[in-house]
Amino acid sequence: MSEHGTGRTATTTPTPPPTTRTATPAEFATKLGRVRELLTARGEHAIALATRESLSWLLCGARVTVPTNGDPVLSVLVDAHEVTVHVLANETDRIVSEELTGLGGFALVEHPWFEPLPGTASRPVPGAIAEHSVAPELRSMRATLLAVEVARYRSLGADVAAAVTAVARAARRADTERRLASDLSRAVVATGAEPIVTLVAGQSRLDLRHPLPTGAPIGDRLMLVVGARRDGLIVNLTRWVGDEPGAAEADARLREVEATAFAATTPGRPLSAVLADIAASYEAHGFSADEWMRHHQGGPTGYAGRDPRATPATADRVRDGQAFAWNPSVPRGKVEDTVVITGGVTDVLTADPDWPTVVVGGLARPIALPFS
Repeated sequence: MSEHGTGRTATTTPTPPPTTRTATPAEFATKLGRVRELLTARGEHAIALATRESLSWLLCGARVTVPTNGDPVLSVLVDAHEVTVHVLANETDRIVSEELTGLGGFALVEHPWFEPLPGTASRPVPGAIAEHSVAPELRSMRATLLAVEVARYRSLGADVAAAVTAVARAARRADTERRLASDLSRAVVATGAEPIVTLVAGQSRLDLRHPLPTGAPIGDRLMLVVGARRDGLIVNLTRWVGDEPGAAEADARLREVEATAFAATTPGRPLSAVLADIAASYEAHGFSADEWMRHHQGGPTGYAGRDPRATPATADRVRDGQAFAWNPSVPRGKVEDTVVITGGVTDVLTADPDWPTVVVGGLARPIALPFS
């Protein structure tokens, strides 16, 4: 099933680079086992993987793109006997020396930078099923996180949460949204992560659900929203600074909606059913009954920001040991953290002990930080 490009083909065991990522042959083998089980169940011979989330998952957190949300610079063909990594030739040195270390042997095929990679939409692989045809199954197999993935995730969550706290504590009412966005981006990059979402709203723009930063001053209340990726995994969190009339009371009711989301996220339930419980919770806690329709409520996360986003039609079922980022919101209010729910226990990955909290449903949940 290997398809040869114009470059070299080799069986490669790369030399580890100076990195903190801890990919191992055992992790890679476990994930390959899941892929091959899918092939057996479908009666197929091979599969071509070409999306960022599937590649980063299979390759144990490898950075597979150059622009943060760009197309991958490699694809992977898996069959019952071998794994073939197809890579653009201008990316080979970095990919082999920095991203594929610790995975064990595999076949490597280089391709000119101007050619589409095998497995992409413009270059399907004969005899191999395309990734999009089994997207729900692939989401399911990467949903239950391995212990090593949870450890990476917890480290990322702690680092990013601390970075956001530092920016929030330094914020001043006269700062502009863009100034704080640049501070957030710099703080995230300093953790070794990539900022993939950076939203900042001052008091004049808090009615917006996705406030791309502008030159507006912060004023008396500030919202900071961050999405960050490291080792392929994505954390999302929202934090507030300052106050305005009615905010504390509305925030408290919104945290109750979030508590409903956590309680509803139990293994085996369709995401559509979880979303229905969240939707009903808005009216139960004094908000408009259709508030949930005015912004998405989040959903599973991991190797994609939402994997997938929960909608009334989403049939994917909750898996034990899966990561979630629910984000209930109302005008001028939102609550969001990244969690892993295992055995009915919600583990908040993006908690920072230096941030003020209240206990809701047995969990410490963030409240607004006063301006210094």
